[in-house]
Amino acid sequence: MAERFGGKHSPGTASRPRAPGGMTRSRVGARVNFLFIAPAIMLLVAFQQEPLGMFIKIAAFAIMMLAAWLTREGVIAHEAYDARNVAKRPAIPRKMFASVLTGLGLALAGVDAETFGLLNPILYFILGCALHFTAFGPDPLKNKGTVGMNEYQTDRVARAVDEAEKHLSAMKEAIRRAQTPSLDRRVADFVETARSMFRVVEEDPGDLTSARRYLGVYLLGARDATVQFADLYARSKNDDARKDYETLLDDLESSFTSKTEKLLQNDKSMLDVEIEVLRERLEREGVRS
Repeated sequence: MAERFGGKHSPGTASRPRAPGGMTRSRVGARVNFLFIAPAIMLLVAFQQEPLGMFIKIAAFAIMMLAAWLTREGVIAHEAYDARNVAKRPAIPRKMFASVLTGLGLALAGVDAETFGLLNPILYFILGCALHFTAFGPDPLKNKGTVGMNEYQTDRVARAVDEAEKHLSAMKEAIRRAQTPSLDRRVADFVETARSMFRVVEEDPGDLTSARRYLGVYLLGARDATVQFADLYARSKNDDARKDYETLLDDLESSFTSKTEKLLQNDKSMLDVEIEVLRERLEREGVRS
């Protein structure tokens, strides 16, 4: 049975700050960006040393950059996990691997090319792992919301939602080319409306058949229309094209909202039937409410 999800990770709650226009502030921010900047210091030091020392520092730089990339991907994956009612744990614990790589990178950076003492590298390794883990935490380690559900059905829903999310991401990326903040906010509002349907389908995988056209054909068309409009508007600032595009978003949003409400109503009707059948069985067993 599907119902509107109001948990701490649902869109619009306090756990994830929201910017005007329905856009969600990502946790991929200054802390992650710092991880890409800090290793540059090693390059500056590397070219002032002998070949062996330079090799060690460049290797440390490469490992730290890999750790930064894994951290960013891990944070993005964790955000997607938090945003969904039903989600599988990431196949690769990226942030935890990044913690180890950060420690390894710092350990290499602390190696003395002349003495090769172990104390400093070991301390740097422990410190790097601990600080990274404290700053970014672990990856999700278990599936969420899948208890009692058919695994095949939940996999189908996960694949459909993943594909739909790609269409939404492409829309948000394309509309930025129009360089009009109000359009960015308008697309963000539609994205939240579409995601409301995703959450309903995740709660009841049986709704996927009814909603598949929305998650696939409609969002694919919306993505293509957004790409074409953004390219045109960036060149010409055509007001007629903008009005047509905003009307399309209005129609899509209305359609998605209506379909989501129907899915919820259908699930409520199914629940009522199940309750009535159960009451009849209890009455036949001599149990009176």
